[in-house]
Order: sequence, then structure tokens, then C-alpha cells
Amino acid sequence: MIAITGPRRGAVGPRTLAALAIRLYGGRPLQLRPGDEERRHEYHGVVVTGGHDIEPVLYAAEPEVEPNYDTARDALETAVIRDALRRGLPLLGICRGAQLLNVCRGGSLFQDLRFLRHKTSHRRTLLPLKTLCVPQDPTIAQSVVARLLGRGCSRINSLHNQGIDRVGTGLLVTGRDLDGIVQAVEDPSQCFLVGVQWHPEFLLYLGSQRGLFRELVKSARTLCKDTTNEGDHPRTERAP
Repeated sequence: MIAITGPRRGAVGPRTLAALAIRLYGGRPLQLRPGDEERRHEYHGVVVTGGHDIEPVLYAAEPEVEPNYDTARDALETAVIRDALRRGLPLLGICRGAQLLNVCRGGSLFQDLRFLRHKTSHRRTLLPLKTLCVPQDPTIAQSVVARLLGRGCSRINSLHNQGIDRVGTGLLVTGRDLDGIVQAVEDPSQCFLVGVQWHPEFLLYLGSQRGLFRELVKSARTLCKDTTNEGDHPRTERAP
């Protein structure tokens, strides 16, 4: 069972495509929305989808842009991410999800990327028209992103206006764009803890992008077998 988080309303496309990708590799998607933290759910992996900006108070900053926040969603997804981190669940953070993962690890965000762009466009696109750069660095060679997309340059899409600034504890930057803006982070000490700034759910026609969901489901299946053997059944916890 893979939990897919999202807002109370809307975002049908990304959540549906993420669920499709999960089903494609034999997983069972569980849609979680604000309010669902009041109930207990069993799951063995998490996808945190994209969407609204993250409220700056969560990383001790003042608002720098016109507010576009979803406080209820922030609360739900923060609780889910912290629960996943505590129990070592596989987690894929997409766009906002990658940013919130970084915040939950003590990192911070750039609230407006326009002023950091010199070689790249701020135009949003679902098509793979932006460039991802994975360093030719031996320490990154075994990262999830390097294994699936390869080292060097590849094409991704882009829908974000915010991004990772200070990288959270334990996270390794495994991809940047041509302006050096962080595009992927991972925790190499975990079975699968990955945040990507692009939207792989809109690129499922590319095998390398589907691979992110395949590896998530694979890791969750392994965890499920291990916990079943130990007589444990992972569940969410109520949000504080």
C-alpha cells in the first residue's frame, strides 16, 4: 500500500497519474487528504505530490511572495513525512513534496527562483524541456537518480517557482539544473528517500521516470515482507 498525499480538493491529474504509476508496478495507492490524519491507515510507502507553496513559518522565515499556502495540507504532509522518516518508509517527494521533505530535515527554501535564473527560463512546462545535471561524482554514482537517469545531462519538466536553499540534514544533492538550482535530493542511508523538483508523473512515457515509482514500490514491497515476518504492521499516527 502506497500513500499518495494531496490537497483536500483538486490536483486530480497528478494524483491520478501517480496512482497509475503505482498500480503499474503492482502497488496499491491510498489517497490521503487533509482530515485523513484523524483516521489510521496502513501503508508501506509514501508519495508526496506537488502543489501549493510551503508556509515559510515551517522553516523559520518571513513571507517574501504573495501567499499561496495550504496550512491544512502542510500539517497533514508534515505528519506523514515525519512518520515515514521515523519508521524508515520509502518516500518519493515530488516538487513541493521534495521541498517539504527538505524542510522536515531542517532545511530551508528559496521562495522565488526568478532572481536565481540566468541560464534557464522561469517558464513552467509539462514537457521535458529543462535540463537536469547529475554530477560525474563517484559519491553520487550509486544514487537513485544517477542509476535511473544516468550521470551527465537529461531532460525534465518544470512547474515550480520555489526551490531548496539550505539542504536538510542527511540529504545529498544528486541533481541540479543549469543554474545550479537543486533538482534532486536523497538520503543514501535509507532504502529509498528521494525528492525530485520535477514532475515524473507527467513523464510516465519515459522509462527512466517510471523507474522512480518502480523503485519506490519495490522498496515498499521489501519493507512489507520484512515487517510481516516480524509481526509488525506499519500505520500512520495521528497528527500532533
